[in-house]
Amino acid sequence: MLTPEQVQQFRERGYVAVERFFDGTELSAMLSELERFRREGLGRNVATDGDGRTHSATAVNYQIIPLNDKSDLFRALPFHADVLTAVGQLIGEPFMRQLDQIFLKPGRSGAGTDWHQDNAYFEISDPTMGTAMWIALHDATLENGTLHVVPNSHREVFEHERDPGSDHHIRMRVDEERAVPVILPAGGAVFFNYGIAHATKRNDTDRERAGLAYHFLRTDYLIPGWESSWELVHLTGPEASGGEREYGTRVAGSWADEVRRLTER
Repeated sequence: MLTPEQVQQFRERGYVAVERFFDGTELSAMLSELERFRREGLGRNVATDGDGRTHSATAVNYQIIPLNDKSDLFRALPFHADVLTAVGQLIGEPFMRQLDQIFLKPGRSGAGTDWHQDNAYFEISDPTMGTAMWIALHDATLENGTLHVVPNSHREVFEHERDPGSDHHIRMRVDEERAVPVILPAGGAVFFNYGIAHATKRNDTDRERAGLAYHFLRTDYLIPGWESSWELVHLTGPEASGGEREYGTRVAGSWADEVRRLTER
């Protein structure tokens, strides 16, 4: 459970970081799945040479999306009791999982993801009713380009344009003096609402860095028609079925078993 001070920071400044949200065994399971994804070629480099089309041979922003169809572990993570409690404290209930993905930045060649607000993609009427959960799969530092946020930026709407450094992203301009780096140990998490301007930077170290991201949306802010365009999963409220309706099997309660399966083999 988040402290009242953490919840207050999220509501006032739009974000809050929680160190060691996941324990070492859970982190090992997530890293095991990341390694499998890479081994099986389940992601792709979305960085381009500045034209938005030609994929770069020198800069790498390796994206794996979605995750729930590739991993029982990552499919189960939104049902984790601590995740459900934290998200409920921050945006209220009922809520759903909207999106899941990983970005991997290799050492020396890892490219950042430019400044943007998630609500420039989602366009819900109140950006504080959705939250991202960004999980550090490796220690996230200044040197390896951790997530940066602009506190209070959810009260502003920035103009976005097509990002020429990516094959599909958009970007915005921001006064970087307002930005705050989020330094986290592996297993830590930062929550930020859909209106918070954020970016990641280049990885200038010799070691890779990956961030795991989920997006959660208050159910009453669902835009009509999204059911056909997003793989939405109801997590709380009267429409929640523990995953049975969405996946055809019960997923709630399986997180610990999936962690054990990956770490005890």
